[in-house]
Amino acid sequence: MTNDMLQDLLSAVKNGGLSVAEGMNALRDSAFLDLGHTKFDTHRALRNGFPEVVYAEGKTPEQVAEIFCLPGTQGNILATRVSPEMASHVQSLCPDAEYNQLGRTLTLARSPQVWKQGEVVIVTAGTSDLPVAEEAHVTCGMLGCKTRIISDVGVAGIHRLLTCLPAIRSARVVIVVAGMEGALASVVGGLIPQPVIAVPTSVGYGASFAGLSALLGMLTSCASGVTVVNIDNGFGAACAACRIANA
Repeated sequence: MTNDMLQDLLSAVKNGGLSVAEGMNALRDSAFLDLGHTKFDTHRALRNGFPEVVYAEGKTPEQVAEIFCLPGTQGNILATRVSPEMASHVQSLCPDAEYNQLGRTLTLARSPQVWKQGEVVIVTAGTSDLPVAEEAHVTCGMLGCKTRIISDVGVAGIHRLLTCLPAIRSARVVIVVAGMEGALASVVGGLIPQPVIAVPTSVGYGASFAGLSALLGMLTSCASGVTVVNIDNGFGAACAACRIANA
């Protein structure tokens, strides 16, 4: 349920189109939809401003398709960690769903997007970090925040970053995505005044321990105020960035 839907429901009760009992039943029944395998939360957007998002990894294509094809729902839907095979199955039943293969996201836009003020800039250390950055990019878009990606400006060639500083400094929030040793987050955090959300990625050779080295490096950053999310969690970084941007 969206704010507009809730306003329509309360207006109908106020104007006599619905009785108080009918209004209570509508609110009670719309809190979530029980699909057996999933209890889809339809009131999450009312509570925290963000709709429920489907984490698709571990679910079957049929389960995700049923969520996307729910009757009577009007909000936009985002699914993360979607395989090409799962996307193909969902799109066969829900042709309006759009798949982003790089970011592994599947989106369904049922209502027009309302853009918030301010921009989120996503900075990546390398091209190999782009899948995580793209997940953040799509998530921000679904949550109403405009974004741009500045890629491949890691510390191995720091001059590449310096030429992009004007664009980075124009953002309201900056997401830094980096693997290997994760040093880019500290560098960016020391150069700009905006909130910096660091995303460690699992990119790197063996001693990077699938992103653990980058995670620890970001957590122990000497740049004050850098916030860190979990490994490869572009979605979580985007949610945090949009909360800050919309505050």
